[in-house]
Amino acid sequence: MSIKTLLEQRVLAAMAAAGAPQDCPAHVTSSTRPEFGDFQANGAMAAAKQLKTNPRELAGRIIEQLDLADIASHVEIAGPGFINIQLANEFVARQLQALCEDEKLGAEIPVSQTVVVDYSSPNLAKEMHVGHLRSTIIGDAVARTLEFLGHDVIRQNHMGDWGTQFGMLIAELEEHLGEGERPELALGDLELFYQQAKKHFDADAAFADKARQYVVKLQSGDEHCRKLWQQFIDISVAHSEAVYLNLNVTLKHGDIRPESAYNDDLAKVIQDLQRQQLAVEDQGAQVVFLEELADKQGNPSPVIVQKSGGGYLYATTDLAALRYRSHQLNADRILYFIDARQSLHMKQVFALARKAGFVSASVSLEHHPFGTMMGKDGKPFKTRSGGTVKLTDLLQEGVERACALVRGKNPELDIDEVAAIGRKVGIGAVKYADLSKTRTNDYIFDWEAMLSFEGNTAPYLQYAYTRIRSIFRRAGIDFDAPSGTLRIETAQEKALAMQLLQFGQVLDLLAREANPHVLCNYLYELASHFMAFYEHCPILKDEVPQATRISRLGLARLSAKVLARGLDLLGIEVMEQM
Repeated sequence: MSIKTLLEQRVLAAMAAAGAPQDCPAHVTSSTRPEFGDFQANGAMAAAKQLKTNPRELAGRIIEQLDLADIASHVEIAGPGFINIQLANEFVARQLQALCEDEKLGAEIPVSQTVVVDYSSPNLAKEMHVGHLRSTIIGDAVARTLEFLGHDVIRQNHMGDWGTQFGMLIAELEEHLGEGERPELALGDLELFYQQAKKHFDADAAFADKARQYVVKLQSGDEHCRKLWQQFIDISVAHSEAVYLNLNVTLKHGDIRPESAYNDDLAKVIQDLQRQQLAVEDQGAQVVFLEELADKQGNPSPVIVQKSGGGYLYATTDLAALRYRSHQLNADRILYFIDARQSLHMKQVFALARKAGFVSASVSLEHHPFGTMMGKDGKPFKTRSGGTVKLTDLLQEGVERACALVRGKNPELDIDEVAAIGRKVGIGAVKYADLSKTRTNDYIFDWEAMLSFEGNTAPYLQYAYTRIRSIFRRAGIDFDAPSGTLRIETAQEKALAMQLLQFGQVLDLLAREANPHVLCNYLYELASHFMAFYEHCPILKDEVPQATRISRLGLARLSAKVLARGLDLLGIEVMEQM
C-alpha cells in the first residue's frame, strides 16, 4: 500500500469520527513545498462547506481523531483548514527498507487485464522514417510498463502491406529480377526503389497498365504476383526489424499482424453493417452515417466502408481488427498510438465498432495521439533538401555524435568501449528527447540539447547511474549485496527517500494515461535529489560512522535500481562506466 493510500484511509476515518459527511474525500496530496510538510489533507474544506461550518474548526476536530502516531512526527493546521502532515523519519526508513526487498520497487500490482497495444505500424511500401519514431517508442514504453505491472500485453504491429501501390512495386521488382538482380539487392534502399517505381509508373503508360493489372491479380490471389509481393514484404519487414533492434524496442516478428491479415473478413464486415442497416448505398459506395458524431449543423459524420468500385478502406480494415482484438484476443483495453491527425478517423471507427457490436461494451477503446517532431525552423523535421529523414539514418547520426562526445571526455577508452557506450548514449538521447515531452505536443528536434550531460536528458540520467555504480567500485563493495539497515538523518536523505517512495504511483499514472513524460520527469527529479544527497551527505569518508555509511550506501543502491528500472521501462539502456 502506498503512503498516500495509507494516509487517505487514516484521514477518512478521522473525518468520519469528526462528523464529516461520508461522501467527502480526504484529498491527500504530496506537498509542493517543504514548509507544508510531506503531505497535505485538504478534505476539511469541502466537508465544512457541506456542513456549513468553519473549515479550520473542522480540521481541528479531524486532527483530534487522527491516528498517525506510527506515521507522522508533526501534524498542523495551515491557512483556512489545510492539514499538513510531516512524516516521521523512522516511518520513512521502514518504508524504504520494504522497498529494497520489493522486486516491483513499490509498484502496486492491479487486477491483471488483457491489453492490446497497437503501435509503430509502418507502411511496408517504404522505409521507416522519423514520422514512425513517436508511435514506436511511446507505444513501447507504455507496453513495457503495463507488462511490468503484471498485465497481459499483446503487441499488435498493424503494418501496411496491402493496397494499390503494391501493384506498382511488384511490377518494378519483377523487372529488376528479370535482369538477374537479387531481391535483397534490388530492395537494399526501399526509399530509392519506391521513387524509381513511381517515376517508371508516371513515365511509362504500358508499365502503369501492368501495375494496375497486378493490383487486381494480387488481390484475387494470383500465385506469381503473390510470390513477388511476399519477397517484397519479407525484405521490407527485415528493414523494420533492424530498426527495432537498433532502437531497443520490444516488437518481435510474432507481433506483426498486418492489414492483409484481415482481408478475408472485410466482405463480412460490410455484410454485417448492411444486415444491421448501418451501411447504406451512397453514390455507389457503402457509407455509414454516424449521428453520434454529427457536426454543429446536425449533419451526421459519414464513414465510407467500401468504395463504389468495390475496394475497401482503412476504416474497413480497422473495424475488422477491432472485432478480432475484442472477440479473439479478449482484450479489456485496446490502445492505439497514432498521430493526432487521425483523431476523427479513430473516433469514427470506435463509434461504429461499438454500434455494430464488433467490440464488447466493457472494452476500453483508447486513441493516444501525439504531436509532430519539428525542425529548428518550426516545420516538420526534414533533410536539408526537404526530403524525408530515414529513421535508420537519424539513429546512426545519433550514435556517431555520441561516440564523438564519449571519445572527447574519455580518450583512454578503446574503440570497442567507445562504440558500446556511444550506442547506448546516442539511442537513449534520441528516445528520451521524445519521451520526455508531453505526448500531445509538437517538439523541436535539437541534437545539442538532447546529447547534453546537463538538464533533463538521457545522458544526464545515465551519468547519474554510472556515478552511483562508481561509489561501489571505489568502496570495493558488491552492488548486488543486500542493503543494510536504512536510517534517515538529514533533509537531503529524506527528500531522496520521499522521491524513491513515489515510483509506484508514477508507474500507475503512466499505465492509466499512457504518458511516458511523467516517468521521465520523475527520473530527472530522482537524479537531481540524488546529486543533492551526494553533495551534502558523505558516504565513503573516514569520519562517517559505519551505520551511517551502510545506510547511505543502501540509499544509493536503491536510487540506482529505480533509475535503471525506470530507464529500462522507457527502453533506454544504462552502463556501469561512462
